[in-house]
Amino acid sequence: MSNPPYKEDILKDRFEAQTLKLRDDYEGTVTATLIRRLSERKSDKAILYIHGFNDYFFQSEMARRFNDHGFNFYAVDLRKYGRSFLPHQKFNDIRNLKDYYEEILQSLSIIRSEGNKETLLSGHSTGGLIVTLFAKDYADSKLFDGLILNSPFYEFNLAKRTKTLLPFVSIVGRFMPEVTISGGFSEEYGKSIHRSYRGEWDYILDWKPNLAPKINLGWLRAIHKAQSELKKTFYISKPTLVLHSARSVADIKNMEQVSSRDAILNVNDIERIAHNIKGDVEILSIQGGLHDLILSGTEVRNNVYNIIFDWIKRNRL
Repeated sequence: MSNPPYKEDILKDRFEAQTLKLRDDYEGTVTATLIRRLSERKSDKAILYIHGFNDYFFQSEMARRFNDHGFNFYAVDLRKYGRSFLPHQKFNDIRNLKDYYEEILQSLSIIRSEGNKETLLSGHSTGGLIVTLFAKDYADSKLFDGLILNSPFYEFNLAKRTKTLLPFVSIVGRFMPEVTISGGFSEEYGKSIHRSYRGEWDYILDWKPNLAPKINLGWLRAIHKAQSELKKTFYISKPTLVLHSARSVADIKNMEQVSSRDAILNVNDIERIAHNIKGDVEILSIQGGLHDLILSGTEVRNNVYNIIFDWIKRNRL
C-alpha cells in the first residue's frame, strides 16, 4: 500500500504534511499528522521529532538546521494536538501514553519506506517521556537508531506533599477520566517565547496557548503511570542524548529567571531519573537554557545545536 500524498504544510518553505489515519478511540475518529522537510542534498538519514504537552510542531529553524547537516527532517503532531486536532475532541486528551505508539510506528515506517536508512528519534518534554518509553519497549526495533531528549517530562514539578497525592488522583482518574483540573502551568513561560509578548517565536496561540487548558484526570493518570515505569533502572539499546537546562525557575515573577531557566520542570528530577537509563547515555545541562532548549536565546540554542551535532558525529549517526 502506498503512503498518503503529502500536501503543502502551513509552514510553507518546502514543508509538507500528510494525515495519518489511526484507530478510533473513546472520542471517535482519530488522526495524526506527519510533517517533513527534506534535505536539499540527497540523504538517507532522518530525524523524527515529537513535541510536548500544550504544543505542536512549529520549530522551522530546527528543521532547517538538521537539513543543513544532511538530515531529512520529520515531525509528528500527535493526535488531538495542533494540525491533528478534530472538532469533536478535547485538546491533549489521552488515557495511555502508549497509544501514541501507533502514530510513531506509522511515521517511522513511512520514513524508512522513503529511503532513509538511519533515523534519530527526538522528543521534547512530554514527547521526551513518550520517546523514552517507546525506546524502552521497542529495544530491538530496527526503525530508529538513536535518541535525543530535550527536557523530558520525567516527573511532575510539584511540592513533595502534593506529589504524595498523585497515586490517589491517578486511581480516581481510572474511574473518572473526564474530570478536569487546572494543569498548574504558569502562562509566563508562553509569554517569554511568543513574539506577541516578550519572545521571538511565532506560532498559533490557539494550538499552543500561554495558559494550557485544564487537564483531564485520565491524562494525569496516563502521565503518572508512564513516569512510574522510569523509577527503576531500565535499558535503552540505542545511543541516547539527554539535554536539560542547568537551572529551574525559582520565582516565576522574576523575568530574568523565566528567560534563562526551565520554567516548567525541576531539572534535578530530569537529571536524577535520566541516570536510571542504562546503556550508551550522555546527560548534559545547558546554562541559560529554557524548558524547550531550542527556543532559548540565540547564543544558547547555537550551543545546543553544536552539542547535538557533535554527539551525532561522535556516535556516527
